[in-house]
Amino acid sequence: MTHAMNSFEHGRPPRLLILGAGSRGGTYADYVRRHPDEGVVVGVAEPDAARREAFARAYGLPPERVYADWQSALTAPRFADIAVIATQDADHVAPVEAAAALGYHLLLEKPMAPDEDGCRRIVAAAGAAGVMLGVCHVLRYTAYTQALRRVLDVGTIGDIVSVEHLEPVGYWHQAHSFVRGHWRNEAHSSPMLLAKSCHDLDWLRYVVGLPCERVSSFGSLKHFRRGDQPPGASDRCVTCPPEIEQRCPYSATRYYLGQLEAGNTGWPLNVVTTDFTPEGVLDALTRGPYGRCVYACDNDVVDHQVVNFGFAGGVTATFTMTAFTRARGRETRIFGTRGELYGDSQIIRVYDFLTGDTTELDSDVASDGSILSGHGGGDDGLMKAFLAAVAHDDPSLILSGPQETLESHLMVFAAERARHEGRVVALG
Repeated sequence: MTHAMNSFEHGRPPRLLILGAGSRGGTYADYVRRHPDEGVVVGVAEPDAARREAFARAYGLPPERVYADWQSALTAPRFADIAVIATQDADHVAPVEAAAALGYHLLLEKPMAPDEDGCRRIVAAAGAAGVMLGVCHVLRYTAYTQALRRVLDVGTIGDIVSVEHLEPVGYWHQAHSFVRGHWRNEAHSSPMLLAKSCHDLDWLRYVVGLPCERVSSFGSLKHFRRGDQPPGASDRCVTCPPEIEQRCPYSATRYYLGQLEAGNTGWPLNVVTTDFTPEGVLDALTRGPYGRCVYACDNDVVDHQVVNFGFAGGVTATFTMTAFTRARGRETRIFGTRGELYGDSQIIRVYDFLTGDTTELDSDVASDGSILSGHGGGDDGLMKAFLAAVAHDDPSLILSGPQETLESHLMVFAAERARHEGRVVALG
């Protein structure tokens, strides 16, 4: 595959322009800081002044390569090989189209876009420009996923018949990101299934290895509503009566100050504030969105959802997303014609029908597969693969390319139609 618009100068690491220096953009930039032989950050566009200036200092960027918005960065002639697009969910299509037209290869944070038309425009833009597109479906890249695929590919459990997959979001993650945070409201971002669980639907498609044909779904916002607020509670945790706040598992004061006391100044605390002092955290909770009572926010995304899939060849799968869990990795059961497999994002256990033996495999990922652990190594795996693809002009190294990602996004959109309309939706 030749990319005429972005002829890469071999012998040097690819150069990256980061569009959006928040949590995810910062994660991908940090990979090349740790692996300078694989890539180098040469520019940033970030609307938050404090975050922009801190990022520029951290990467030693000259003032002419520091921009207040992606539009300004993409008005300049192309000065990097890769545009990492980590803007908000609803703000992906326009920067993709502009960056592709300039010849940038594209590393795009998931989801691609909040609607089918936007996703198709992104795929079309990359194709028309002849540039590589990788979407950050990082679960495909984990050592755990690759180990699980190898078990399935050699026929250890025979043919897949059905799958049960659980995403235990975690009560505090739900409160942080999907009640108080950026992804709380469908109109401002996207549905929960797209914002959080498109990872999982993409992973199911990758593991099953067959196209999805039919979808049904059920789910709602059950708990994080005004009607569930305890009588006498304040709309701000910092002013909530102590006798109520101390009994609330979702207390922002206790959780974020606890993160500070534990020395965790990365995600999620770095989303709340850049002033890592007790006074800085309390000020952010007093004035910012992350200090709001979880029962007094403008959230409307679901806090629990079930999706049922019918894949080609009669294979079935169920997916459950729920906020009401302790934080841990995803869990999966795969039922085959010759055996049964269980995985928890690190350990894989296989029961063989013929021998009655259970075999255990540790994928050597010392994590629970959550975002705090870099998605079980998937963040690093994605970056390593995409940077190598650009360096060697080999898009086959990208496991989450445009067509694969479009297909799994269409599964998400079908599931949301099924949930809202109360019917089974066919994928054509």
